[in-house]
Amino acid sequence: MDEGIVKGVIEALLFISDSPLSIERMQGAFDAIESPYLLQCLDSLKKEYDESGRGLKIVEVAGGYQFVSAPQYLQFLKKFYRQKNTDRLRPAALETLAIIAYKQPLTRIDIEKIRGVNVDGVIKSLMDKGIIRVAGRKKHTPGRPFLYGTTRVFLERFGLNSLADLPEMEEFKAGAAALVDQEENIEEEKDAVVENAAQADKQAG
Repeated sequence: MDEGIVKGVIEALLFISDSPLSIERMQGAFDAIESPYLLQCLDSLKKEYDESGRGLKIVEVAGGYQFVSAPQYLQFLKKFYRQKNTDRLRPAALETLAIIAYKQPLTRIDIEKIRGVNVDGVIKSLMDKGIIRVAGRKKHTPGRPFLYGTTRVFLERFGLNSLADLPEMEEFKAGAAALVDQEENIEEEKDAVVENAAQADKQAG
């Protein structure tokens, strides 16, 4: 099949997908195409996006590929984005998530021994967001408590291809703390914009 057509199909698939697509899943869109050739076309398309300065780029995440916004345009996206992000993670959730990510699978009691506080609410929040999951039960322990581990959503959210790509724990915590500060600054900026708009509307009236 012509490379231009294959690249066009790949581009369309990545555009409509809301999660990373593996080479195997992409193959399902074709009658017969070898994965090495498909990967070759994907790499060529990825290079075109990288070198053209477009607003999107193709990255490998969680064992698949997806479109993401180019980092050089982040400041413009922040100005455009005004909807409150209800899925942002608080420091307590990030600390608990870091423990689970690096020491999984482990029980709630194990997490509380490390953090020194009750984590029932935090675990529920992380479960609701799909970032962690029940990975089984701990054997040879009274009550066989649940064991928790991270999910594919965790890999996607932190831009990791696999758990092997996790940085050192202190580096992860530092990056997570920076993420919290960034999200809080964005929220403060949004609130200021809303407040200024309200004041202007009041004065105009």
